[in-house]
Amino acid sequence: MIETVVTRKFQITIPKVIREKLKIKVGDRLLISIQDDKIILKPIRGREALIKLASIADKYLGGPIKINVVKLVEEILERETGID
Repeated sequence: MIETVVTRKFQITIPKVIREKLKIKVGDRLLISIQDDKIILKPIRGREALIKLASIADKYLGGPIKINVVKLVEEILERETGID
């Protein structure tokens, strides 16, 4: 077990050996939870995030929905820039 210190701002440093083993990089997002008397940090992986998002969409939108990503990006660019 590796020890770390909580700073004045209640921040901690994830030790290098753990960052490397879990491939955690600057800007990565982590889920934090409590189990009994433990703090659990779990990296959010891209695939996991997409699966979670899909399950939320299924729950609230009544099932899988096909999205044309290219069209979606084009519409956003057009709306944001005014360029057709």
